[in-house]
Amino acid sequence: MAMHIDTENTQTSAHVKGDRFSNNAPNTRSGDGNLLAILWRYITERIPDKTPSRALPVHKMQLNTAVDMAPMLYKISHSTLLLQLNGQYWLTDPVFSKRASPSQLFGPKRFHQLPIELKSIPALAGIILSHDHYDHLEKHSILVLAERTQKFIVPLGVDKHLLEWGIPANKIVALNWWQETQHAGVHLTATPAQHFSGRGLTDKNQTLWASWVIQIPTLKLFFSGDSGYFDGFKKIGDKFGPFDLTLIETGAYDEMWADIHMQPEQSLRAHLDLRGQHLIPIHNSSFDLALHSWYEPLERIATAAKAYDVPLLTPIFGQGINLSELANSCALNHSWWKAYLPENRPQFEIIPARISSDKY
Repeated sequence: MAMHIDTENTQTSAHVKGDRFSNNAPNTRSGDGNLLAILWRYITERIPDKTPSRALPVHKMQLNTAVDMAPMLYKISHSTLLLQLNGQYWLTDPVFSKRASPSQLFGPKRFHQLPIELKSIPALAGIILSHDHYDHLEKHSILVLAERTQKFIVPLGVDKHLLEWGIPANKIVALNWWQETQHAGVHLTATPAQHFSGRGLTDKNQTLWASWVIQIPTLKLFFSGDSGYFDGFKKIGDKFGPFDLTLIETGAYDEMWADIHMQPEQSLRAHLDLRGQHLIPIHNSSFDLALHSWYEPLERIATAAKAYDVPLLTPIFGQGINLSELANSCALNHSWWKAYLPENRPQFEIIPARISSDKY
């Protein structure tokens, strides 16, 4: 079903082209012109350790029910994060089914247990969505959570999906890049990302993709969604930085689509551009979505962060981080994945050119 872009809401932005959205920066390596070559690689290339050989560690979540609870963060899976802000809960990009796919019969299957089941998610002040791909927007999770969710904060066009699924319009706030809203004492701004959208063969880029600035009086967070590296991170950092914590995509990358998914070294560069203090790499260790080993994103971002003296937090799935005590949370950078690495694993070195700011 074709989706109509609400031109009254777009403020005649440069990234709106007719009935489609586009990136402001060039994305010549998006994979679009190499689909057959990419498919051939998926069929023929043998990638060691694409999935873990044994079960990954998971910390079963027990949530604080106190009214005056401290701000907390729990990494549930992939880009699904549970936040406690102002004594209420928020969820990002909820995907709780076993597969990040239009069907639960095929497609990428999660290779770790969930630290909390969908039915146990508490009442939510809001759900924040970055875009409409299946590993970020899952219909079943949205419908189960709908009654216990006050607001859905989404990029333009994604609201059409929710409306089709029966979510009431008064629960949805759809924003263009640089637009903002407030709910339950949390200030949210939709900021640019360099990616694409679509859930089928004919709806590419009919909905917007976004990163998010999430603020309360005592804390400022950045949630990247999916993005290639581009000069937008510097602009966001100049406008909203510094950030106490950045949640940056680090996974599902490849040189063939490097303009829509960052390499780990570029994830670190984005963190530096944003003027972030602490960094949590997300979008990794849950689904097999690319042609690299499951642990490569964490190994590479850890190597880069160490070289540039960036405080990296790598919690086990479900492990809570007190956001009011980030300086004391560095112990959570315990490299949990190293206990699950094969003996003959490759060694990763930083690529300074990818971290340099000379490109922009």
